[in-house]
Amino acid sequence: MNSHDFLDVKMMERALKLAERGSYTTKPNPKVGAVICHDENIIAEGWHRHAGQPHAEINALKSAGDKAEGATLYVNLEPCVHKGRTGPCVTALMDSGIRRVVIAMEDPNPDVAGKGIAALRDAGIQLSIGIGFDQAKELNEGFIKRMLTGMPFVRLKMAATIDGRTAAPDGSSKWITSAESRTDVHHWRANSSAIIAGIGTILADDPLLNARIDEDVVQPIRVILDSDARIKPDASLFTENGEILLVNSASKQLDQISFGEQTETICLPGENDQVDLESIVKELGTRQCNDVLIESGATLAGSFANTNLVDEYLIYLSPDILGSKSSGMFYLPRIDNIADRIELSIKEITHFGRDIRLRLRPENPI
Repeated sequence: MNSHDFLDVKMMERALKLAERGSYTTKPNPKVGAVICHDENIIAEGWHRHAGQPHAEINALKSAGDKAEGATLYVNLEPCVHKGRTGPCVTALMDSGIRRVVIAMEDPNPDVAGKGIAALRDAGIQLSIGIGFDQAKELNEGFIKRMLTGMPFVRLKMAATIDGRTAAPDGSSKWITSAESRTDVHHWRANSSAIIAGIGTILADDPLLNARIDEDVVQPIRVILDSDARIKPDASLFTENGEILLVNSASKQLDQISFGEQTETICLPGENDQVDLESIVKELGTRQCNDVLIESGATLAGSFANTNLVDEYLIYLSPDILGSKSSGMFYLPRIDNIADRIELSIKEITHFGRDIRLRLRPENPI
C-alpha cells in the first residue's frame, strides 16, 4: 500500500466513524459521514443527523466554505442525485470546486444507484470507488437490504445462562445477564427501527421496549404479536411515548381506541390462527424500517428460527448454570436429530462485564 492509498483508507475510516454518529437518529435514511481534506489536512467534516436534514456532504461543504476548492471529499455512500427533501448532493459538489471524490460504495437506492457517480464523472471530478467497502456495507446493512429486497435486516436477541436457560423454574429472570450486557441491548434497540416482542414476553416481564441511553434517539416502533388479543391497556409500554403496533390474527380483534392514539392495530393471519411472521417483517419494510430487533421468549424465538427471516442472532451468555428444569432459549419441536439442527456461524465474540455476547449468522438459511 503506497502513501496515497494509506491516506485514502485513513480518511475513509474517519468518514465511517462520523457516519456512526447518526446510528440512532437517521432512520429511515442511511448513516453517512463525509471528510474534506487537502492531502493530510482535514478542513471540514460532516455527517447526516436526521431524515429531512442536510446530508453529510452538504454539512461538510458548508463547514469548508471556499476551502473546498481543489480538495478531496471522502464519503461512505454515493452522493445523491435526486432532490428528495433536501437538494442533490452532486450539484453541491460540482459547485464547490471539489477536485476528487472517494466513495466507499454505490447507493442501493434505485433513485441513486450509480447515477450520482455518473454525474460526478461527467462533470470531470476524479473518482475512486470501493475504498472501505466492507465496513460501509456492514454499517448500513439494514438500509441496503431494504433497498434491495423490501425487507429489513432482522436480529434476534436472547439472554441466557451458559447452559442456555432464560429463566429459573419459578419464572424469575432478573437479571440473568450483567448491567453491561443490558446497556449494550439498549444500544441495539436505539439502532433499530422496530422491536418485535410476543405477548408472552409482555405478560411475563411487562417491558417498556424502548431505548434508554443518554443520547439522541429516534425511538423504534414497538411491535407486539398478540394472536389471541390478550394485551391489557395498563401494560407499561403504553405509558411511554412512541409508536406501538399491535398485530393480531383474523379470529381475534383488538380495540384500537382503548390503547390510545399512539397505537395502531393490524391483522396479519397465518397458519394455526397465529400471526404470519413473514407478513409482519414485510409490513415493517413497507414502513421504511431498516433494522428490526426481536426480543422474545422461546416460542416466538423458535418460530422465527424456523424461518429464513433472521439475519443475525445476538446471544448474551452469563457464566451461570440454572439446570434442566429452567426455561430454554428456543422451542423447536421439529428437531429430532442432529441433521435437523439450525447451523450458525460465529461473526463476533465480545465481553460485557462477566458475560459474553455472540453475534451469529445463519450458515445455511432454511
